[in-house]
Amino acid sequence: MKKKQFAVTAAGMILTMACLLTGCGSNRIAETFSSQITETVEASTSEVTAADTEVAEQTEEEATVEETKEEETTVEETATEEIAEGSDLFTERDLTQTADLSEANYITVTDGENVSITEAGVYVLSGSAENVTVVVEAGDEDKVQLVLDGVSITNANQPCILVENADKVFLTSAEGSENSFTVSGAFTGDEDAAVFSKDDLVLNGLGTVTVSSTNDGIRSNDDVKLTGGTWNVTVSGSAIKAHDTLNVCDGVYNLYATDDGLHAEDNEDDTIGSIVIEGGTFNIQAGDDGIHATTTVTVNEGNLNIAAAEGIEATQVYINEGTINIQAADDGINAGQKSDAMSIKLEINGGALTIAMASGDTDAIDSNGDLAVNGGTIDITAQSPFDYDGNCSYTGGTIIVNGTQVDSIQSQMMGGMGGGPMGGFGGRR
Repeated sequence: MKKKQFAVTAAGMILTMACLLTGCGSNRIAETFSSQITETVEASTSEVTAADTEVAEQTEEEATVEETKEEETTVEETATEEIAEGSDLFTERDLTQTADLSEANYITVTDGENVSITEAGVYVLSGSAENVTVVVEAGDEDKVQLVLDGVSITNANQPCILVENADKVFLTSAEGSENSFTVSGAFTGDEDAAVFSKDDLVLNGLGTVTVSSTNDGIRSNDDVKLTGGTWNVTVSGSAIKAHDTLNVCDGVYNLYATDDGLHAEDNEDDTIGSIVIEGGTFNIQAGDDGIHATTTVTVNEGNLNIAAAEGIEATQVYINEGTINIQAADDGINAGQKSDAMSIKLEINGGALTIAMASGDTDAIDSNGDLAVNGGTIDITAQSPFDYDGNCSYTGGTIIVNGTQVDSIQSQMMGGMGGGPMGGFGGRR
């Protein structure tokens, strides 16, 4: 299926400011969301199909196939374990929204003078400056906490914060503070994000951080955890990006991106690159995917408002709870072969989903493999509400299609023509 790009304008986004409280998966955040989007159509990707594998006799070739299956199962079991762990994904310090300032170092940024941090500790940043990079190059076991207390940095072509080395870096916005990081021109190096980290990164706090960039906004070559604060990100690349895992517990995230809103991918290893959302409020406008992961996207709680070419995309997608509103030009939710280490699956077990699709060759819920609906409420406005290539089961929940409740799932093709690949019906309750 062709992927359509959204052209979005900054005037079309009304940012939501809300009060944030500590704790994973809380529902104590008030939000509003309003988006205006202008659609342009450009071909960018071709439809992904899943190949069926048949096993015949017990031969050496079959044994090789079985070994491959075992490897895939191992990856899927690991993903399932991560889903089951839930809030165990976060440490106590990840979830603590304030810093211990008893031994803090206080730094006021100055024009043209980089800040060098070489050891573990708490560092409070304040002041306004241009062409400054806060560089963290500490030990492998060092945890560094940067407390953002009214700091504003504007650079022409370099990151505002650059983590070269550390065990983990916390970006903690002080309560009531307003902070900003801006890169206004083209980046001159490989570190092409306003906040760029080569190690684990945690975003938390009780203040507000605004990020603007000509490429990515916040990026880590390792893990990213989002547990608090209000983050307003407007970028020409992806808003928040991780290589290994991107785990969310709480916070408010207003993301405006030419590419993806949330993105987890390692270009050299397709067994990693997952996103788990345990809570928080997301208002996302994206030219490509609202949420994109190589392996799995799991939504266990939270409020997601997405306007994008594709709302959510991964090899496996699990919707267990939460309130999700999607406006999309291609697929609302898509499970496709992003990783060769796992089978394709889209599973909805709970939550409240509202999906509104553009006209044409679009699918609200699209699995290039299996599809399972076991619970939740799904309200779809689309010519083609469902499309799946593998097995389909419908065992629970409520499905409303174009205003009418239905008791079965039909795989539809070519912009709403009824029937599956052979014209038959899909899963029935």
